[in-house]
Amino acid sequence: MPEIKAATLDDAPVLAAIGAEVWTGTYQRDGVSPFFAEYVLSTFTSANMHALLNDENEQLFVCALQDGLVGYIRLSLNSKGEHPDCTGPEIATLYVQPRHHGKGIGAKLLNAAYSSALEHGRRSVWLTTNSENEPAIGFYKNQSFAHVGEMEYPIGDRTYTNHVFVRKLDEQP
Repeated sequence: MPEIKAATLDDAPVLAAIGAEVWTGTYQRDGVSPFFAEYVLSTFTSANMHALLNDENEQLFVCALQDGLVGYIRLSLNSKGEHPDCTGPEIATLYVQPRHHGKGIGAKLLNAAYSSALEHGRRSVWLTTNSENEPAIGFYKNQSFAHVGEMEYPIGDRTYTNHVFVRKLDEQP
């Protein structure tokens, strides 16, 4: 049975491994280039995860199964989006290992983020996802997120179009 709980510093290397696995599998469909390999290896590190876990403006929750973690969500309490509807905290990351998709883990992690946002007096959350990530777009729409616009996501000297989604927390899915 999946257990959702707050992430701890001991989880940092596992969060980095899950992040690298999910990001690479989602966005590197036609092979991994040196440019993106460097991005993944410099972004998904234990040190970066430790820094997030030590930041009071970041809330991380994990999903644990019997043998370890299979996903996590990161809620950034003070993130500011470019779109005017981005007034609540940002769901900066929601990663679930692909072999665990379709088991309700993403929805359970979202519920943990919603509870945390409400505890901090926030009434909505927002997120972005790559405009070509159809599975994620469908998932967020099924979770009552509204598509409100676009923003560009920079990686190095390149930019990628992301859809912006908002969910009001007083609405039931």
